[in-house]
Order: sequence, then structure tokens, then C-alpha cells
Amino acid sequence: MAEEIIGCAIPILLIGLPIFAMTLKVVNQWERGVILTLGKFSRESKPGLNIIIPIVERLIKVDTRITTIDIPKQEVMTKDNVPVMVNAVVYMRVEDSQKAILKIDNYRYAVAQYAQTALRDIIGEVEMDSLLTKREEIARQIKAIVDAETGEWGVDITNIKLQDVELPANMKRVMARQAEAEREKRATIILSTGEVAAAENLAKASRILSASPASLQLRLLQTITDISADPNTKVIIPIPMELLKFFDIAVKKEEEGKKK
Repeated sequence: MAEEIIGCAIPILLIGLPIFAMTLKVVNQWERGVILTLGKFSRESKPGLNIIIPIVERLIKVDTRITTIDIPKQEVMTKDNVPVMVNAVVYMRVEDSQKAILKIDNYRYAVAQYAQTALRDIIGEVEMDSLLTKREEIARQIKAIVDAETGEWGVDITNIKLQDVELPANMKRVMARQAEAEREKRATIILSTGEVAAAENLAKASRILSASPASLQLRLLQTITDISADPNTKVIIPIPMELLKFFDIAVKKEEEGKKK
């Protein structure tokens, strides 16, 4: 009798254990489960242990964490007809797992394709200079377009970043020459501004010295002293006209004294 019971129990266990295991499904904390009963949505499972009726019910898990989707590098023509190679990355997460499963087939692929199309449309409406200087603003415009569409799929676009903007080689050379010319322009302006300031200061100093002959003589002596510090330097001392006039007056006074 016992042998008959054991003989019957073994097949039951062999069949029942796999079926029982199929009824138990574990949903991770970062996941949500969509349960279909005979192909029709019945409920959404929460993280933890869930009981599923085999064959009748089916569990589809959805990752609700923020994930990234790479938009491959592609050639896009800007508004001013400059071909550029651009790639980007999309940061997204599933907000409504039911919509993500029931309303769209392969939501990740759909988001990638829609973002790629939006990127081409937006960049085609801006000029190259704006693309290089306003990347964050352009990325926000792309995000707004993609987010408006994917919201119906239960997907939230958290951010979109333009990674690389590659210009043609000839355009890089043109921009390098332009940047060099701009730097030379700024250097010339700075140099000329310094020369104007120096000329104004020299003119001001000359007016002050011309009003005081004694100051002019002191400045001359100071200059001679600075030059003569090097013993190998030959110093040529200019004689101011005022000093010659002084000697001329002194000589005349001496001659008048002798006559008297």
C-alpha cells in the first residue's frame, strides 16, 4: 500500500512542483509587472512575490529606473547649409508600465527613433554658430518635443544631452583662422589703447616740466644718473637751450662789469 502511495506521489510531485514554481514570480524593487489574463490586461503587480496562474496569466516586467539611450552619430545639415556630425544621449524612465507595454511596441526603440528625428529637425532650423554656442538650449528644445510625444507612452524624458558636434575639416580651418584674426584684433586694440594712454601721460608730463625749468633740469640729471650706472655705456649729455641762455647772460654781466 505504501509503495503504491509513493508510486503515485512521485509523478504528482514531478508534475506539480514545476507548475507550483511557475505560479510564483518575484518582481524586484525597481520593476513593475503588467499581468495579462488570456491576453487581456488584468492588473499591475508590485515589487515582491506575486502569484500567477500558469498558462492563463502572463507577467511582463518593466524596469522603472532611469536608463540611457544613445542616439548614434549622424550627419545633419544646419540652416546655413553646413554639414555636421552630431550624436546625443537620452535619459528616460517609465512612469506608467501599463502604457509602456500596451500602447507602444518596444518603447526604447520608439524613443530612440523619435529623438533622432527631433534632433535632425531642430538642428536643421539653427545656424552653425548657434549650434556651437547654444547646445543646452537646443537640447531643451529636443527634450520638449520628445517628452510631449512619449508622455502618451507612459515614458518620461528626464534629459537629453548633445555629446559631440563634429565639423568638416575645411570648416575647422576657417574657424581657426577666424579665431586667430579675432585674437590679433583684440591685441591691436589693447596695444593702441596703451599707446594712446602713454602718449597722453607723456603730453601731461611735458606740460608740467615745461612750466618748471628747474624740474626739467632735475629730470635730466636723474636720467643721466640712471644711464651712467653702467661703466660700459657712453653718455652723451645734451645741453638745454635754457642753460646756454643762462651762460650767455652770465657772460654779458661779466663783460659789463669789466667795462665799468
